[in-house]
Amino acid sequence: MYLKGVGPARAAMLETKGLKTVEDLLTCAPFRYEDRSNVKTIRDLAPGEMATVLAEVRSSKVAGFRRRNLGLFQATFTDDSRGVLAGKWFHGAYLADILTPGQKVALYGKVEFDSYSGHLAMMHPEYEILSDEEDGSDNSLHTGRIVPIYEAAGKVATRALRTLTHRILEGLAPLRDDPLPPHIRDRMKLPDRWTAIQDLHFPPTGSDLRVLNAFRSPAQYRLIFEEFFWLECGLELKRAKARLQPGIWFQLTDRVRERIKEMLPFRPTGAQKRVLSEIATDMAASHPMYRLLQGDVGSGKTLVAAEAAVIAIENGYQVAVLAPTEILATQHYFYFKKLFQKLGYVTILVTGSVSARDKQQLKKLAAAGLAHVVVGTHALLEADVIFKRLGLAIVDEQHRFGVEQRQALLEKGIDKDTPPDVLVMTATPIPRTLALTVYGDLDVSVIDEMPPGRKPIVTKQVTEDKIEQVYSFLQQQVAQGRQAYVVYPVIEESEAQAMKAAQKMHGQLSRIVFPDLRVGLLHGKLKPAEKEAAMDRFQRGEIDILVSTTVIEVGVDVPNATVMVIEQAERFGLAQMHQLRGRVGRGADQSYCILVTGKLSELGRERIRTLVESCDGFYIAEMDMNLRGPGEFFGTRQSGLPALCIGSIIRDADVLEVARNEAAAFVAHPPSDDALRRAAVFIRDHWQRRYGLVQVG
Repeated sequence: MYLKGVGPARAAMLETKGLKTVEDLLTCAPFRYEDRSNVKTIRDLAPGEMATVLAEVRSSKVAGFRRRNLGLFQATFTDDSRGVLAGKWFHGAYLADILTPGQKVALYGKVEFDSYSGHLAMMHPEYEILSDEEDGSDNSLHTGRIVPIYEAAGKVATRALRTLTHRILEGLAPLRDDPLPPHIRDRMKLPDRWTAIQDLHFPPTGSDLRVLNAFRSPAQYRLIFEEFFWLECGLELKRAKARLQPGIWFQLTDRVRERIKEMLPFRPTGAQKRVLSEIATDMAASHPMYRLLQGDVGSGKTLVAAEAAVIAIENGYQVAVLAPTEILATQHYFYFKKLFQKLGYVTILVTGSVSARDKQQLKKLAAAGLAHVVVGTHALLEADVIFKRLGLAIVDEQHRFGVEQRQALLEKGIDKDTPPDVLVMTATPIPRTLALTVYGDLDVSVIDEMPPGRKPIVTKQVTEDKIEQVYSFLQQQVAQGRQAYVVYPVIEESEAQAMKAAQKMHGQLSRIVFPDLRVGLLHGKLKPAEKEAAMDRFQRGEIDILVSTTVIEVGVDVPNATVMVIEQAERFGLAQMHQLRGRVGRGADQSYCILVTGKLSELGRERIRTLVESCDGFYIAEMDMNLRGPGEFFGTRQSGLPALCIGSIIRDADVLEVARNEAAAFVAHPPSDDALRRAAVFIRDHWQRRYGLVQVG
């Protein structure tokens, strides 16, 4: 379909927002709505009301404030009623080239009386340029009604998107085919797709603005449900297909059980036993395991992963452990090496910083099958890293890897027809329904119980000027035979940020603050052997205070450490601080986390308050998602988080739950074989391109 107003340049701009087709434009939802039905002349305006005005710029200027360069932009507007309206925008200097004298605009905002100018005024009103070229002199699309507001696509502003969408709806014949299965649509009383799309963009007269901005109008609900329904159908079909693939049959013999018992450093919790049973059942099945292991900090996920590794190794297979960072890979290497030493298993570490000569030697061990467990970073994915018999791939924090990277690891199995079993671990607790969407074709296991005898960690915030009190508290704890961590956000000082560097602070703490205590240093730039030596000394109690960067974020278990001091806590993310806090509280003694903060933004205050009030990882993760948005929370686009058009994984979690249940029922019991075939074709043609449905392999 040729669309008037979309030439090559504009088409390229739209494509940057993923808008390639007419369907993409129609399913691109407004992010909010404004009620511009109250259109008035300037002379009829009254202070206190929200109103829309069509006016012309009479004059404009930027007024600078010397002390605080606020760049106040001021303009005066007039219309046919000969009234005068002032408009003011702080930090609005960029408007000087947009709102020039003679320019016609639509203004929408709250009317106030400006005693300085003696005129009525609007502070930071929404504005739209009125252009004859855009849609003639007819402004009825943009004023006098509830108006959709879209995110701009390059230089294609919300007004142009509104015009283009209206043109498409006017020019298209009504869509007769509705892809949603009729029995679901009828039972849920959902409007048909064509009506829903029209009402999404141009809500009917009398629509409730609050309902629209909560995304709960019948049209919005229908389209949100549809988006989730097809996404979940795609995932269900993918899961069903994975179960048909042949896999490795791991045998659970008495010897396997005895070896696991021999390895265990303590009695597992009920939750750990339940989750291991789920994993063992999967590994004994005839199809490959694709399972997500979720658990809060300190719940013992890595121990369960080690138990799964024993099953694979005792069946004659190798295990690969893939971690997103060298620090995390090193932690896993130390942990698995310590656990598996007593069983006689060989554990090796392959990372980018290993010397070329050593790496060649390690690769030979893996290729010959002499290394039972190969831990590593992206270096594991290199073509020349070969396994003799790879049976289990353990991927930590999977959302930090792209689909292609995960696939590269799976292709290192015995052959392309027999992939290894996959166990994905994450310490990012997210609700089960979300996990099943973000992690696509994975079955989900949750460790929802902490080891017995642990007390909740007491978390306090302290401002930088009270740091002496913190040092005094550390001294008391060490005097009682305890140990502590002091964590800094960087390793080497940079002049631009002028941050306290861990190396510099180690010197200050060891020489000036705690000259009588044993202060150790651990950071990412130490050689693996130096890191191991520092951690061993801390674990043996030969170091009282360990000054560290976030190297100790995961995998470190020292029950005698009872204090975690996080310096410049405002520089850390919420989930990261929760991870760091999880390094203490691992013994029977009361543990403490002290957040030392500088100047806090509103967002920073909210993050710190959340940590002080709660130790519940699920609650903290939910707050983190709300504060940062799901995209940033899960990492980059490659994380597998679907780039949804209208649905929001946070806002619409209730609709997602409904859609998931409906999709599962539809795939398991379709009204007919033809209905399922049509659904698969629809997903392939309409949804695969847009969402690239989440997958492990």
